[in-house]
Amino acid sequence: MAIEALAAADSALWVWTPSEDSLRVSGASRPLGLGPLAPECSGAAFAAVAMPQDRALAEALLKPQAEGTEIAVRLRMRDHPTCLWRGVWLEDGLRAAGVVALETTFAGSDRDPLTGLLDRRSFLARVGETLTRPGDYELVVADVDRLRRLNEALGHERVDRVLSALGSRLAAAFSGDDLPARIGEDEFAVLVRKGTGHVPGRLRQALEQPLRVAGFDIYPTVSIGAVTAEGGPDASDPGELLRRVELAVEQAKSAGRGGAAAYGRALESDSLSRLALESDLRNAFVRGEIEPFYQPIVNLKTGAVAGFEALCRWRHPKRGLVPPDEFLTLTDEMGLMNELGLLMMTQAARQLAEWLKRHPMAGKLFCSVNLSVGEIERPNLVEDVARIIEETGLPRGALKLEVTEGDIMRDTASAAVVLARLKEVGASLALDDFGTGFSSLSYLARLPFDTLKIDRYFVLTMDRDEGSAKIVRSVVNLGRDLSLEVVAEGVENAGLAALLLQDNCHYGQGFGYAPALPAQEAEVYLNESLSDGAAPIRARSA
Repeated sequence: MAIEALAAADSALWVWTPSEDSLRVSGASRPLGLGPLAPECSGAAFAAVAMPQDRALAEALLKPQAEGTEIAVRLRMRDHPTCLWRGVWLEDGLRAAGVVALETTFAGSDRDPLTGLLDRRSFLARVGETLTRPGDYELVVADVDRLRRLNEALGHERVDRVLSALGSRLAAAFSGDDLPARIGEDEFAVLVRKGTGHVPGRLRQALEQPLRVAGFDIYPTVSIGAVTAEGGPDASDPGELLRRVELAVEQAKSAGRGGAAAYGRALESDSLSRLALESDLRNAFVRGEIEPFYQPIVNLKTGAVAGFEALCRWRHPKRGLVPPDEFLTLTDEMGLMNELGLLMMTQAARQLAEWLKRHPMAGKLFCSVNLSVGEIERPNLVEDVARIIEETGLPRGALKLEVTEGDIMRDTASAAVVLARLKEVGASLALDDFGTGFSSLSYLARLPFDTLKIDRYFVLTMDRDEGSAKIVRSVVNLGRDLSLEVVAEGVENAGLAALLLQDNCHYGQGFGYAPALPAQEAEVYLNESLSDGAAPIRARSA
């Protein structure tokens, strides 16, 4: 961003280096009330130009903090009533950077009020102006991954502080003739002249450093798209360039968090395919194409089927079974995960009720259903579960809800209340992927779980990695000490099943027994287990 443009907008970039006692401000010095001290001054000189009643705030702004600590200070400077300083510590106590502007500037029509960067409309106008000059340029857009989940976990106010800090980092990383901007709720962009280094890498480096906000450690990741453009009289329309680069962002996001992609003609056809898939997915809920498949959970001691885990599948009328990894990501992006979760619970509970009626010998057969990320915070979750159990007549504990550790960690106190209520209405509870987090033991004894599920990675490698084997044994022993049942996922062969049985693990689940099966095939599997009695269902050989 050109210094002249900053000055015209009464905003500027700043960098504070405590070891050098140096505050550097790029442009807009006199309108911001810094007078003759800019473009560089000492910390004491900076505090002196603040109003006396705000001097302590000015000194606190310069106090070294841990890397990622965000800065948001409203100071009354001598020449103006209010000036906003926003930024972030880039290194532990070594350097901080950000944007400073008059309060009216942040609320102006050409600035994003949260970050002080150019907004979408102004960015496109500046891109158009820049592209009138000959040369090769690169437009890069970074989409902050899973921002909606951050909003659900932390609340909008905290996430605004995260975005403000990210904006400050972007402003510090790109200056001079570069054009950094915030062009959407979760999107940042920058236009640079080619030949200034690897721009996506610089953008990722600026935005993916850890942040500490309101006591929470945040590890942002971004999906990045890029497009090249030639400046001059035949330059592309800025709106068309932005459309292309956002196609590249979508391509990057489809590969998972932290992906990157460059625009190419092939993305045009991919975009049309994605639009068609989105339309089909919305209709799939109406047409009943989403259904549970059931993977057996086997009693390792007797070999009998103890229950099933319901896993969602999409029977597309033309494409057949759509891979879960493909449509679950899309479902999340479309905001349909709660709808999917309710659908899965309802269908799985009805199917389990039918099996229990037809096969009374099945005893305490259960069915597990995963709660999607954030679903534990969904309003009416407890009421929906209570209604489903009452309508289907399932016995207490037959419907088991699997919760991830991440959901518990976001707000343990609130999660404890919801989990207790779910137990009250008749559900049982499993902690999924146990062993992959860092805080499990701090709350495991306090929360009303019935079951621990060992992450499949440890099970898959326990026959060749002593570390994994020790973790599995420790989880099994912990479960027994806490009177919890333990399910080992990832049982791929008879050898793993034998090791787990030797460790006194209760249940096994994995392709060694069976993949997730359609309801009719799952019932056949159940029948075979019941007819064989105590004969074990043996996992496949390695």
